[in-house]
Amino acid sequence: MQAIVITGSTRGIGKGLAREFLKLGHRVVITGRTQAAVDHATAELSSLGEVLGCVCDVRDMASLEAVWAAAVVRFSRVDIWISNAAVATDRAMLAELPAEQIVATVETNLLGTIYGTKVALAGMLRQGGGKIYNFEGFGSNGMMSPGLTTYGSSKYALRYFTRSLAKEYKDSPVLIGALSPGMVPTDLLIYSSKSNDPEEWRKAKRVMNILGDTVETVTPWLAAQALANQKQGACIEWLTPGKAALRFATAAFRKRDIISPLEARADLKVR
Repeated sequence: MQAIVITGSTRGIGKGLAREFLKLGHRVVITGRTQAAVDHATAELSSLGEVLGCVCDVRDMASLEAVWAAAVVRFSRVDIWISNAAVATDRAMLAELPAEQIVATVETNLLGTIYGTKVALAGMLRQGGGKIYNFEGFGSNGMMSPGLTTYGSSKYALRYFTRSLAKEYKDSPVLIGALSPGMVPTDLLIYSSKSNDPEEWRKAKRVMNILGDTVETVTPWLAAQALANQKQGACIEWLTPGKAALRFATAAFRKRDIISPLEARADLKVR
């Protein structure tokens, strides 16, 4: 039985991962920015196993340190730390973006993950080992799209950070890697992808319906792989280039619509 911290886990893929780890018999710490969100998710998940809910803003080092401390008090140690918390800007050209959205996206996605990794790394070195996983996303592989430059830049930087840190600590007892869920239609994905241009949004939905998978499909696999991994610097990737190519090749024969049910909720940006 392992103790697992997942930031940004009161909904979306973070909550899905928490659910899967609990179903496998592990103990989970979930975090979110508001007490209401944390209380709601904790109440929902508690029937599956032992859950600790913590309010946390990953942009604040002290907030992350408090999560680590609470987890150790409750579970004695942290075996896996997953940095999942992320936000997105409006889908707009850079010159049109409010400065506060740029700051929030870079601070949450990049600086928040660096802070969380630092806290987890220090704690795991003290306890003699553990695993740290950072979440990849759109832009991690260099893919570009108008209106997603700031978000994509934060994820591209995170891939460098994770790979570099894995080399930096290659001889340590802490494994550092990445989780790459592919295209999962969470509130964040819908919000960051939706365009004011109906034709652009139609094209984006077509791609998401071809490549996308639900939280319920992806998270059991990610959870199992994260637990089993023993390789330093591993990138646990659901949607591989080969799988993506096959889906495009067979799209005419596989009609799917996983996006429409979430469209009405696309105003929700934080996960």
